Amino acid sequence: MASVPSLASTVQQRLADALSAALPEAGAADPLLRRSDRADFQANGILALAKKLKGNPRELAAKVVDALPSGDPVLKEVEVSGPGFLNITVGDRAITETLAARAGDDRLGVPYAQDAGTTVIDYAQPNVAKEMHVGHLRSAVIGDAMVQILEFAGEKVVRRHHIGDWGTQFGMLIQYLIEHPHELDHKADSSDTAASGEEAMSNLNRLYKASRALFDSDEEFKARSRDRVVLLQSGDDETLKLWQRFVDESKIYFYSVFTKLDMVIDDADVVGESGYNDMLDETCRLLEESGVAVRSEGALCVFFDDVKGPDGNPVPLIVRKSNGGYGYAATDLSAIRDRVENLGADTLLYVVDARQSLHFKMVFETARRAGWLKEGTKAVQLAFGTVLGKDGKPFKTREGETVRLVDLLDEAIDRASAVVREKAENLPEDERLTEEEIAERGAQVGIGAIKYADLSTSAARDYKFDLDQMVSLNGDTSVYLQYAYARIQSILRKSGDAEPVPHPELDLAPAERALGLHLDRFGEALAEVAESYEPHKLAAYLYGLASLYTTFYAECPVLKADTPEQSENRLFLCDLTARTLRQGMALLGIRTPERL
Repeated sequence: MASVPSLASTVQQRLADALSAALPEAGAADPLLRRSDRADFQANGILALAKKLKGNPRELAAKVVDALPSGDPVLKEVEVSGPGFLNITVGDRAITETLAARAGDDRLGVPYAQDAGTTVIDYAQPNVAKEMHVGHLRSAVIGDAMVQILEFAGEKVVRRHHIGDWGTQFGMLIQYLIEHPHELDHKADSSDTAASGEEAMSNLNRLYKASRALFDSDEEFKARSRDRVVLLQSGDDETLKLWQRFVDESKIYFYSVFTKLDMVIDDADVVGESGYNDMLDETCRLLEESGVAVRSEGALCVFFDDVKGPDGNPVPLIVRKSNGGYGYAATDLSAIRDRVENLGADTLLYVVDARQSLHFKMVFETARRAGWLKEGTKAVQLAFGTVLGKDGKPFKTREGETVRLVDLLDEAIDRASAVVREKAENLPEDERLTEEEIAERGAQVGIGAIKYADLSTSAARDYKFDLDQMVSLNGDTSVYLQYAYARIQSILRKSGDAEPVPHPELDLAPAERALGLHLDRFGEALAEVAESYEPHKLAAYLYGLASLYTTFYAECPVLKADTPEQSENRLFLCDLTARTLRQGMALLGIRTPERL
């Protein structure tokens, strides 16, 4: 089905036509329409026009009102206000008819973006042979939400998980595995994802600690490990096979964590640092030949006028070290070349910690100078802040160690399961949940709570990790939204023969109007989020929707409405609210259980 114009776009067009008719000398003027607390919409564009035309803004506004078609069902009331604003109230019929058109479309009337292209999104970047901790949470959650939102907008999205799978530490790990060949053997049932993942991480942790202790205490082992790095970097077959075992073992662990996070990560999307090894030498050669990079104290560097250290001296981007080793910049620049030239990216989106902002600023500028980021190709860092504890300090365990991500997820699921069980005890007999259902809902509510707490905060800001607040039924939480959805499903199940049917002929109560106008904003909200890469704005929209529904539920009886037609119309509003909540939450990566 074709997309459904929002009421805002319809009103905008009516006003633009009236402006052209009443004030032809103004040309194609923008009415500057926005949503308003005083009416449904307010148009502010006539103030600017009055300055341009040297006229009285209230008189010009009156001319525009006179040029509007009379009897228009969309424009119920248009009044001149203040120094020349237009306050616009739309008709109830127009609200219901627009919502009915949205309800008839699988996409709820949301259009595809007109300028959709190809975005490569770099997110969820764990390190091989290392445990995922709370610091990995935001990249994964924000990145996954942006993937869903951009794909829904019609963008072709290429996922890239730039895992840390290369470097000198692998010489130590591989050498230890050669000398202790059974350290990565599995005992757990491979079909149990969680158990396999936990065992894989346990094996890797044990091996890492043992090899590090030996490396630090045994000079001969240290020498053998360094020789092994050379063999790895030169492509020795046996060494590469053992390196691959570490990568594969780490993937078992990564995937178990991502499964718990209710995220899908495919092997084809995992292209780590090692994936660009063959390009590094050429990247450096091209930078040096073009003069973008120069040699300084034996290293290959790129300098910037505006990047200086505390001593006032320039701080370079080091592409190749003086010992011949490659820095992160060489890999990141090679990845840009690959993503633009081979994957056809129009946009490169990096969901990376804000503390790496200077590095990416320098990498993007270098790629522009080298001609790899061409005119019309965007490179954006979606920078995110730090996860803090309740005390406002970086989140640590009581022993001062970094918090394991899997421990956080398990605790959230436990807390949420307790909330679901408590609520389930108050349900009627026919609505009761089984223990299996409580466990399933507990996981959906717990993981949803963690994701929503992250996504409802502006990515650039730090946020406090407070599980008590996250699983609360009150306030701006995913649990509040999930219960709003489940409540609607309960009403729909109890509606008997009554069907959700729109009745445009009915007048709407204030709570119905407010809910309807907000439902109509869904497409606008999604377009803004996709454009600005700000998923917290979608979370804010959904919280607003659930809050308006709560008011509607309290003020407008659905099953006991005054007439059958009114009941059907309110069931229609319930159904469209539920579908919008479900779609919006899915785009954030959060489940909406039918019963809670």
